[in-house]
Amino acid sequence: MQLDPVTLEIIGNKLGALTEEMCLTLQRTSRSLYVKETADFCCALAGPDGRFTAYPRGIGVSGFVGLDVRTAVEHAGPLQPGDVIVTNDPYTSGGLATHLTDLQLIEPYFHAGEIVGYGWAFIHCSDIGGRVPSSLAPSNHEIYQEGLRIPPVKLLRAGEPSRDIAALLAANSRTPDANDGDLRAMLAALRTGRERLARVIAQHGAADLAAAHTDLVDHTAQKAGAALARLRDGTYRFTDYLDDDAVSPVPVRISVTVTVDAGTLHLDFTGTDPQVDAAFNIASHGRAHAWITTRVLALICTLDPAIPLNGGLIRPVTVTAPEGSVVNALPPAAVGIRHATASRVNDALGGALALAAPEVMPAASSGLVVPVVVAENAPGGGQNVQVLEPMVGGTGARDGADGVDGRDSGISNLANNPVETVETEIGARIVRYALRPDSGGPGRWRGGCGLELVFRVLHDDCRLLARGLERMRFRPWGSAGGGPGAAAELVVNEGRSDAQRHTKIDMLTLRQGDTVTLRTSGAGGHGDPWTRDPGAVLDDVRRGLVTREAAARAYGVAVTADPHGRPALDEAGTRELRSQAPAPVDGAGPERAAWDAVHDTEAADRLVAALFRLPQSRRYARRAAIHTAVLRELPAGFPAVAPSPPQLTAARATLATLMTELEDEVGRAA
Repeated sequence: MQLDPVTLEIIGNKLGALTEEMCLTLQRTSRSLYVKETADFCCALAGPDGRFTAYPRGIGVSGFVGLDVRTAVEHAGPLQPGDVIVTNDPYTSGGLATHLTDLQLIEPYFHAGEIVGYGWAFIHCSDIGGRVPSSLAPSNHEIYQEGLRIPPVKLLRAGEPSRDIAALLAANSRTPDANDGDLRAMLAALRTGRERLARVIAQHGAADLAAAHTDLVDHTAQKAGAALARLRDGTYRFTDYLDDDAVSPVPVRISVTVTVDAGTLHLDFTGTDPQVDAAFNIASHGRAHAWITTRVLALICTLDPAIPLNGGLIRPVTVTAPEGSVVNALPPAAVGIRHATASRVNDALGGALALAAPEVMPAASSGLVVPVVVAENAPGGGQNVQVLEPMVGGTGARDGADGVDGRDSGISNLANNPVETVETEIGARIVRYALRPDSGGPGRWRGGCGLELVFRVLHDDCRLLARGLERMRFRPWGSAGGGPGAAAELVVNEGRSDAQRHTKIDMLTLRQGDTVTLRTSGAGGHGDPWTRDPGAVLDDVRRGLVTREAAARAYGVAVTADPHGRPALDEAGTRELRSQAPAPVDGAGPERAAWDAVHDTEAADRLVAALFRLPQSRRYARRAAIHTAVLRELPAGFPAVAPSPPQLTAARATLATLMTELEDEVGRAA
């Protein structure tokens, strides 16, 4: 280290405060609901090498701390004071942008003619063009359908706005005014960062700032390594699935093998499915990218809550992500719903890391983030496109603690929107926004409950988008004998004669008076439910989180009513229930068990390996054809409907035959 610890601590705190102030400036001056209320934005300070050296701890999206601006800066060319780079392209920005609606601004900060750092700000904008309002739809199969691609170019040159770039942005959005307001807020945040950094240099000098950029990252990297050294060395594997890719009924496999070695982690995604012809791909560029390492960062910060946030968090982590896989997609793959895949990566990593640290890692959280988007015609012309609510579920239970109800910060620490603000800005009436009873996975420690949102549409010609719908087929898994959380549900006009139940949707047209009900998945439980404290179960019943029927069925706890009608513990009934053997608990749910009965680990590994020996352009279609043929042998509704033994035998035989044909084909071509 170049600086003494006291000086480093002082400068580090000042730089961290600088990023917090940038974020506050952005949020207070922003235009769109998703920024000013939901807080889908962030700001940071990068060193001259492009790594983030200071990152806000208490505001903004925390998971992007491992990104860097280096590729975008190099792409934009020589810089001078007053230049500001804009980009939203995951491919040309080197993964700094992760889908097209995330607008990134980068400003070089100069002192004495030299760049001493970069200010960074990003927001999720309301709309950047593309084929649907809000730009993002699951069935998009190439990035050109998702909106305007902006390679790293200069939005400002020497402090002067580029009118051409501004005109191009405005012409390619359904919400140009909101986007312009948010861009102005980002520029204000960058100005705040520039002014505050100048004060730091005035107090400490440019040399100490340069040393701090290096020392802060090195210090965090050392602490991250020390935290990871507490894990059990070894190699651990876990697989999980996305329900499907929205354009076929075929689930998408995520496989990760974690190698823990003396404070370092290697994440190997070999065995993960090829990229899909849908919007679930992640453009990680084969790096330890934010969307495939978020669970690791959360683990490090859990093991060392005081660790400084900067790019050093990611240094002990290396990655193998096969090129052309869903976690390392090649252009022009669509990436708009990449957060759904990131959620499943989180769960797979959580399962693998739980084998190395079972006393720390929780069961699966809800595993979904669903920005519920409403698009409507604006009174003065144009369109109003807003995120009504970013819906999540619960947090997984762990040894010694229940999961958190209605909150899951696995990949997102977005805030909920105040009902009053929503009803002011969107033509909708919120009927119900509450925790979802009986959705948390049963266990000695209960999984967190999901949420229920019901709203009524007030005008005709309203469009609903709900990107990120997941865990409707494969439920969040429990651990150590705990049960899975409840599956997610989406129903339009529930309880009416015209009710419709949906799975993944691109866009639904709604009419005045229609109601939308979204129930998010609950999280997995931990430990044997029959050993849960009956008093804790009673408390759950009193709070409306568990029904009396579920208390008896899942926990063996009998709940009656006291003389005042309040739930009370029936001790004799509980002893009788618990004297009986509990029903077997399948931690991943019967749906996953049914799927694995056909596609066991060995068969799935063989299929993925053979697919990757095909040219990239042929993998998706071949994979879909094989799985579709297998599904024809199985009952409608599989895997929710279990196959009969003859159906299971036929499906396995079809899979084996088609895999052998594929292996022979790629063998002959080799």
